[in-house]
Amino acid sequence: MKALFFIVIALIIFLIYLLFRKSSKNLLLTTIFSLLIIYIILNPKDCIAFTINGAKLFFYSVFPSLFPFLVIVNLIFSFGGIEIYSKFLGKILCTPLRLPKECSVVILASLFCGYPLGSRYACELYERKVIDKPTFERLLNIATNGSPLFIIGTVGTAMLHSAFLGYILLISNALSCIVMGLILPTKKTNKYTIYSNSSVAATQIKESLNFGVAMKNALEDATKTCLSIGSFVVIFSVIINIIKSSGIYHTALISLCSSGIINYNLLDGIFLGFIEITNGCNIVATSPLTLNIKILICSFLIGFSGLSITFQVYSFVYKYKVSMKKYILLKVVQGIICTLITLLFLKLPFSLVNQETFFINNTMLSSKPGFLVLLIFIFSIPVIFKKLRDCF
Repeated sequence: MKALFFIVIALIIFLIYLLFRKSSKNLLLTTIFSLLIIYIILNPKDCIAFTINGAKLFFYSVFPSLFPFLVIVNLIFSFGGIEIYSKFLGKILCTPLRLPKECSVVILASLFCGYPLGSRYACELYERKVIDKPTFERLLNIATNGSPLFIIGTVGTAMLHSAFLGYILLISNALSCIVMGLILPTKKTNKYTIYSNSSVAATQIKESLNFGVAMKNALEDATKTCLSIGSFVVIFSVIINIIKSSGIYHTALISLCSSGIINYNLLDGIFLGFIEITNGCNIVATSPLTLNIKILICSFLIGFSGLSITFQVYSFVYKYKVSMKKYILLKVVQGIICTLITLLFLKLPFSLVNQETFFINNTMLSSKPGFLVLLIFIFSIPVIFKKLRDCF
């Protein structure tokens, strides 16, 4: 059984490599899914429990805040809300981000309800031909934030036991989106279709004629979107719990950390956080790491969002041939920016954060190997930006 876990983890890592290499992955996917079926057959009780936990997480934490918001925003779209919001808030929200003012409603949806709704309504604007594809791709990387409820309530208050830290993480996340809007290049095209296009306006007028039809469409779309998101929450809950229950996984982490270069809890939180943000933040928050390190790692994970959210975004944008390689790379950059902004906040005198300076007290960074890891990380940033330039 341990060998099975090791094979699954190795194949998942290899799958990510193949995705970036654009190689054929049918055989690998079939192998992974076959191994998962074998695990489910051999451990039915565990898998049922993992599935129930994922369903509870969705129905008690995600669905209550997500479904009403989806219905209301869909109604806003149906009754010309894009034009109304663009008139009142378009310049304030979109000008600093170098986006058309019609994107304001998507920015608001992302700020108030978090990912993946920003990508969902960015697709809506693109489908309605309100924005062109270059703007659509920029909007995807700008309007993908964590919700205030998740950052302040779940991460800040419940995990880090401080609402104030939640506000620091929230502001850092919002500022990182602004920075992304400033650094992402804009592409001008003659094919750009503005909101006043007669076909778009006619579509909205038609939709706004019948409230009953608009409500029906809003409910159907919200239900479909919620079921899609809930499915991802459940399946990633199962995957995360399978990995966490694996003895081979913990043995591999212990082996990697045996040299003392990196902390076990740090590596565990980052790895699982890359897969699913909530589990990663929770592992980091409950670890014996210093408070500052916990905050910085959570900030990076919130900015990056995790593979679970990435796959949810992909489920919306796959038909538009958006480069997910570029999207993931930009999310990594946003995670780094979010971490640096959080670090600046922690250095301010009003932060009220534990003043044990992590550069001194943290064993990982105070050692020579740890310092070497930090230098490698810093010098890798230009390489990341070079890859970014190659993507555009």
